[in-house]
Amino acid sequence: MLDQSTICAISTSPGSGAIAVIRLSGTDAIAIAAKVFQSPNKNKKLEEQPGNTLHFGQIVSKGEIVDEVVVALFRSPHSFTGEDIVEISCHGSVYIQQKLLEILIENGARMARPGEFTQRAFLNGKMDLSQAEAVADVIAASNKAAHKLALNQMRGGFAKEIQALRDQLLHFTAMIELELDFSEEDVEFADRKELKELAEKVEHLLRKLKDSFQLGNVIKNGIPVAIVGETNVGKSTLLNALLNEEKAIVSDIHGTTRDVIEDVVNIHGTAFRFFDTAGIRETKDHIESLGIERTYNKLEQAAVVLLVVDMHTPYPIVEQRIEEIRKRISNDRKLIVVANKIDTGNAGTIRKMERFETKANENLVFIAAKTKQNLEQLIDLMIHSVNMEQVNQEDVIVTNVRHYEILKNAHHAILRVLAGLEDGITGDFLAQDIRECLHYLSEITGEITTHEVLGHIFKNFCIGK
Repeated sequence: MLDQSTICAISTSPGSGAIAVIRLSGTDAIAIAAKVFQSPNKNKKLEEQPGNTLHFGQIVSKGEIVDEVVVALFRSPHSFTGEDIVEISCHGSVYIQQKLLEILIENGARMARPGEFTQRAFLNGKMDLSQAEAVADVIAASNKAAHKLALNQMRGGFAKEIQALRDQLLHFTAMIELELDFSEEDVEFADRKELKELAEKVEHLLRKLKDSFQLGNVIKNGIPVAIVGETNVGKSTLLNALLNEEKAIVSDIHGTTRDVIEDVVNIHGTAFRFFDTAGIRETKDHIESLGIERTYNKLEQAAVVLLVVDMHTPYPIVEQRIEEIRKRISNDRKLIVVANKIDTGNAGTIRKMERFETKANENLVFIAAKTKQNLEQLIDLMIHSVNMEQVNQEDVIVTNVRHYEILKNAHHAILRVLAGLEDGITGDFLAQDIRECLHYLSEITGEITTHEVLGHIFKNFCIGK
């Protein structure tokens, strides 16, 4: 699988900047850099320098100085990819970056493909596949919790959990297969009671990892928050206040929002994915009815529901709307009743709302979305509703769809082992189910993989990583 050619790419963000870093990796990386690098000390040869060292000098092509640079050398196997690596820090001009790439390619390198540096690190045994995938997650992390989990996975936290399961299962697989070699003697090398205890432990851990994907997906992609309520209660005004921009059209005309408006924003280190929905009311307008139907669909997807109620509205109608929404959301959803327009609302409605009794997993907050009064109180409630601070860097939480699918398959396999032990099936069938579970666990860390799987994983990486 491993291509032996020397690759190069810009590893810093596209565009101009103070500096840029161009990375070379491969057998000839240092030799290629040495052809174009010139030290102030003319006798200093780059290829003779030790690894983990920095060297100031110039890049020279066809007798012309292109730029003054600092070159970092990393010698195999003590580098990110496990190969010789050269990192050239140059001035951040787009012209200089492209010129240096051209010079390196002219001297024997080729452009790296997306994720090829990380792929080489995996193929050279510097990291397993789950760690390689975490590199992309660290780069893409848009909030504190996502960064914590990706960093833990990149450091091997998830891989250690999987490896511990594999080691225990491998022991029993060996014992059962040894039994098969002595099938005529009718002996048991694998204690069925111990195997059942282990299988139950593995099943529990696999289920825990599999079920953590729901939280992991929320952390990675943002907490889904549905903003719902009747028409003209201030849902779009609230969305604009939370996003700090005029994202949604605000109008006195009822039914202005007819589709779901979605946006993601990072608030105090936590990512929220907001859905501003069509106002709920009786209507004969076909398009508006479709929007209201989508509102109810978003209620099912949201982890947090912001029910906006207008303090100009008579209290019995407000109470009725809250009860309707309560019936439509499950108990594991967080409901925050947002009493809006307190600056201009009906005093009687506000007084009655102040005595409103919230149920478990519910909160009430009084705001004026137009002036952003008490907006921070609402934000605090949203943050604490999912409580990302409980997520520790050491927690093993699944955020990767590929891992989730594999864990589901492994979980099904271990359930078959437990069912087989309960039914007293023979060792050859037990061994088959255990081997299948092991196979799936090996797919996560990359001990079993294919060109197709690697291509799918690394195609979404940025070039230069």
